[in-house]
Amino acid sequence: MAADLDHDTLLRAAAFERVRALCEVHDHLTAQQLGEGFYFEGQRYPLVNPRRGIFKPAQMRFLLSVNTVFPKTGNRVWYDDQREVHRQIFDGDQMVDYAFMGDNPDAADNRWLRQAFENQIPIIYFLGIAPGRYQAIVPAFIGGWDRTERRAHIAFGLPDEQILALPSTEIERRYALRAVKQRLHQASFREAVIGAYRGRCALSGLPEPMLLDAAHIVEDRDELLGQPVVRNGIPLSKIHHAAFDAHLIGIDPDYRLHVSGRLLAQNDGPMLEAIKGLDGGLLRLPKRAQDCPDRDRLASRFERFKAAA
Repeated sequence: MAADLDHDTLLRAAAFERVRALCEVHDHLTAQQLGEGFYFEGQRYPLVNPRRGIFKPAQMRFLLSVNTVFPKTGNRVWYDDQREVHRQIFDGDQMVDYAFMGDNPDAADNRWLRQAFENQIPIIYFLGIAPGRYQAIVPAFIGGWDRTERRAHIAFGLPDEQILALPSTEIERRYALRAVKQRLHQASFREAVIGAYRGRCALSGLPEPMLLDAAHIVEDRDELLGQPVVRNGIPLSKIHHAAFDAHLIGIDPDYRLHVSGRLLAQNDGPMLEAIKGLDGGLLRLPKRAQDCPDRDRLASRFERFKAAA
């Protein structure tokens, strides 16, 4: 029994390490990346079961991961948690619902949830943010298991903690939820904004999504205009995002680009010349008119650009 638990712990640690390494490089994980799994002692192990949301490798005693998919537009929603989990997180719920597989609480998948709950086993929660794309939450825990309601409850662990334990205090639970909410906000906003512009920088046309950020026009701390909606976002390359945030590049309400006099007065190679060349040009707009940057937000932001000049 002890040997089984030790092996389980080592396998789990390898899976967590692989997921964390992926998250350092990628803003979200794809279904393909999850399918590639991880390696332990020269053997490959999956991270998920692509056909089921609850996964325990045969070589492990306890549950390894659960996932909530983000349904494609028009596709059937099989479980309530597919719709509700984002709302629960943004509403401040410290645990989110996770529906049982089928109606039998004693089916294997649902027993794995119960065992993880009873033994407080740390797991990976792959939370869908778009069809085929996931935000990985490590560690997560099964914080409740309800036979009558036929659902479990997923609780969030403290990020970047060496000890993988379910938060025991209200302060810790709120902190863990806030970290998840912030990551989900950023991931969902980024996915929506960059997708609206078909994966290209709205200033340079750079077509590599890994080098793009979803820049807020009005910061999200602004309760009136800072909502994470597509019309409050612009996809920008890393350097253009930095220049925009520093008010070295401005965008007026007519989508015209302005480069600060500070940059225009400098001469220092092709990178700077490319930025200076934007002055007087127009923002590249998304295909759908309803996704175009909000003119009122741009006007507010442009006033700050002019004030910084």
